[in-house]
Amino acid sequence: MNAVFQSDDSGVTALYGPSGAGKTSIVNMVAGLSRPDAGRITVNGLCLFDAAKGIDLPPERRRIGYVFQDGRLLPHLSVRANLTYGMRLTPAVQRFVKFDAVVELLGIGHLLTRRPARLSGGEKQRVAIGRALLTSPAMLLMDEPLASLDAARKAEVMPFIARLSQEFAIPILYVSHALDEILNLADHMVVMEKGRVLAHDRLEDLLARPELHTRLGGDDSGAVIPTVVEASPAADGLAHLRFGARILKVAPITAAAGDTVRVRIPARNVAIAMAPPGRTSFQNVFAGQVDTILDSGGYYVDVRLDIGVPLWSRITRDSFQELGLESGQPVYALIKSVAVLLGGGDLLAKV
Repeated sequence: MNAVFQSDDSGVTALYGPSGAGKTSIVNMVAGLSRPDAGRITVNGLCLFDAAKGIDLPPERRRIGYVFQDGRLLPHLSVRANLTYGMRLTPAVQRFVKFDAVVELLGIGHLLTRRPARLSGGEKQRVAIGRALLTSPAMLLMDEPLASLDAARKAEVMPFIARLSQEFAIPILYVSHALDEILNLADHMVVMEKGRVLAHDRLEDLLARPELHTRLGGDDSGAVIPTVVEASPAADGLAHLRFGARILKVAPITAAAGDTVRVRIPARNVAIAMAPPGRTSFQNVFAGQVDTILDSGGYYVDVRLDIGVPLWSRITRDSFQELGLESGQPVYALIKSVAVLLGGGDLLAKV
C-alpha cells in the first residue's frame, strides 16, 4: 500500500474506491487495529504512528471513535448503557461531547431503555454513531456504516451523519464505494485503487477533473457547486441560489437567506445552445464556453463547460457534431430547475 493524503478541515473526508482498494486497511491503521510497515499518521497534531521514530500509540490512547458496518452493539445492555460504555472510559477532563446533545441530534431519546434486539437497522447505526461520539474523539472513523441498510434506512441515517462534523467539529474519515453517499456527505475525497491514492482534493474540484470524470460517476456523472441562498422562495416562487455573480433557480427549499447549499447538476441534465434561447421551459441559462471535450468514441460525448464554475454536459454524438463544438467556443448552458439535486448544508436531496 502507498497512500499519502492530508485534510486540514474538520469536515468529512471520504475514502472512495472499489472493494480491495485499501480503504478499510487505512482506517484500521489510523485506529491502531493494524500496523503499517512504514510511514507516519498524525491527527490534530498528535502523532499516532511514526515508523522512523518508533512511535505506535495503542488504540486506547489514540482517541479515535470507530463506527463499523454492522454497529456491534452489546446485546445485553440497554441503548443508554451502550451509549455510555465508552464515555465512562474517557477521562472527564477530555469529555467535550455531551450525552443530551448526542441523544437529541440522533433522535434516539425514545430508545434509551430498549435492548439492541428491539431496534431497526437504522436505529442500531444511530446508536453506534452516538456511542462513538460520546468518547469525545479527536477523529471519527466510519467504515461503510450504511452498507448493511436498505434504501429507506439509509435515507433515515444519512441526515444525521451529514450534521455530525458541523455540530461537534470532529473530523470524519468516511469509507464507501457508493458514490451517492459520498456526494451527499463528503467535503473532501480520496480516490483509491489497488492500495494507492490516485487523487485527493475538495469534492467539487475532483468532480471537475477530466481525467477522473468517467471514474467518478459514469452514467451518473456531473458537477457539484457550492452556493449561497439568496432567497427561498423569491418573487417568482423559486429558490434563488448564488454562485459568484450568477443565480441558479431551483424548486423552493427549506433554507434561510445566507445558508450554504451544495448543489449537484447531473451532466445528462445540462443542454448546450449556440445562442440565447427564445421562449423556453429552462429557468437557468448561463453564458460560458467549452473548456474540455471527452470523446470516447461511443454514443455520448462529455463536454466540460466554464460558466464561472466547471459544469459537465453529456450530449449525443449527433448533437455534438451538429453543434460543431470546439474548445474555447462560446456557448450557453441550459439547466431545468427540477433537474438540480440540492439540499441544506452539506446534505444533497432530490427535489
